[in-house]
Amino acid sequence: MFHTGCAKVMPPDSAILSTLQRVVGPANVLTAKEDLIPYSFDGTAALRQLPGCVVFATTTEQVTEVLKLANNTRAPVVTRGSGTGLSGGSFPAPDSIVLCTARMNRVLELDRANLALLVEAGATTQQVADAAGGAGLFYPPDPGSMKISTIGGNVAENSGGLRGLKYGVTRNYVMGLEVVLPDGTVLWTGNKCVKDVAGYSLRDLFIGSEGTLGVITRVLLRLIPKPAARKTIVATFERMDQAAQTVSDIIAAPIIPCTLEFLDRTTIRCVEEFAKIGLPLDCEALLLMETDGHPAAVAEEAATMAEIARRNRAREIHVAADDAEAARLATARRSAFSALARVSPTTILEDATVPRSELARMVSFVEQTARKYNVRIGTFGHMGDGNLHPTFLTDEPNADEMRRVEEAFKEIFAEAIRLGGTISGEHGIGVAKKSFLPQFAGDAAMRVMKELKRALDPNGILNPGKMF
Repeated sequence: MFHTGCAKVMPPDSAILSTLQRVVGPANVLTAKEDLIPYSFDGTAALRQLPGCVVFATTTEQVTEVLKLANNTRAPVVTRGSGTGLSGGSFPAPDSIVLCTARMNRVLELDRANLALLVEAGATTQQVADAAGGAGLFYPPDPGSMKISTIGGNVAENSGGLRGLKYGVTRNYVMGLEVVLPDGTVLWTGNKCVKDVAGYSLRDLFIGSEGTLGVITRVLLRLIPKPAARKTIVATFERMDQAAQTVSDIIAAPIIPCTLEFLDRTTIRCVEEFAKIGLPLDCEALLLMETDGHPAAVAEEAATMAEIARRNRAREIHVAADDAEAARLATARRSAFSALARVSPTTILEDATVPRSELARMVSFVEQTARKYNVRIGTFGHMGDGNLHPTFLTDEPNADEMRRVEEAFKEIFAEAIRLGGTISGEHGIGVAKKSFLPQFAGDAAMRVMKELKRALDPNGILNPGKMF
């Protein structure tokens, strides 16, 4: 699962480089080793490979010309935004052209009448959220890297976030896409209509495709009215099964919170050492619960959630007094990865999802697996939708420990599938999990996906080695 590219760097030949420089300008083509190093990895641990060159595009027309050149010369192209992915999706192939769209970052149109926002692929998720908020509207998807992740990357990975339980993932907010196909053809799919069932949903084909079918250049996003009120609650528990039962009881109430997150003991300790926000260090599980909507409904739902937590023997229940305190409490969850990353030289964050009814069983299995292989794991995630992030705290140069980490991951993914879950709830497949995809998807689905790839990218230039 984990490997380091060690092939000799062979940059594209001079004719290709000359054409690329003509298309985007000499300053927007990087070839020096020291310039390529920052683009030799993404947010995934233990994956490194120098590309042949890096190209910064600023227009759709430039992307078109780059892909025409690559397709004609069979040069591999790996599209990249900010490189925050956690499955190796933007990990460069050997000798590849890394096509970076981060400079295509304009907000092009905010259409209040149709609750729609048109942005370029390099706009950050935070830019999108701020643009919506400035108009009194709301863009719900909030991946942990939203301050720097790009919307094109969010679409390519179908990113989720803390609000996924109530509001869904990126796919639920994409109304249209501009995509450049491998031969340079520009495709627009979707529109501002709320209802559109004309033909195949090509838009959905590219969402979650991880840059293997086309290069996303513009995204038309759906916005919604901003919730009028919000209330945040933190509850701590002696046992993980008490927290899991609280989640099940809240959903059965029925209440669908905006946020329903958890941290295990290891993660709580790391977060408190990092953020110092007063978290208890002697509990097994912490739930972060947030409800939003009409003020009366928010007050009622918050009271009900607190009562459900109390019935499940929560040790302590704390309701945020104001927005400032709510933001501090949310820091406990949003800083989980950063806090864990301080503990060991290498932090490997994974992503497995199971039905909510299997959460306690899955968390227990992760703990047992950690003991079995003598590795350290901190687990946190979106308990409301069953999405767990077992995070290994390890040291990449320690070959034996990395071998044990890989064996532990194999068992964790196999158990997630056995429990009716999936090998990825929001991080994608990329390089890190492609060996597990056939076991999860099955023969028929794998055949269809590969046929789609061959049909759209017959020369195999886009993001080679990913997913399959």
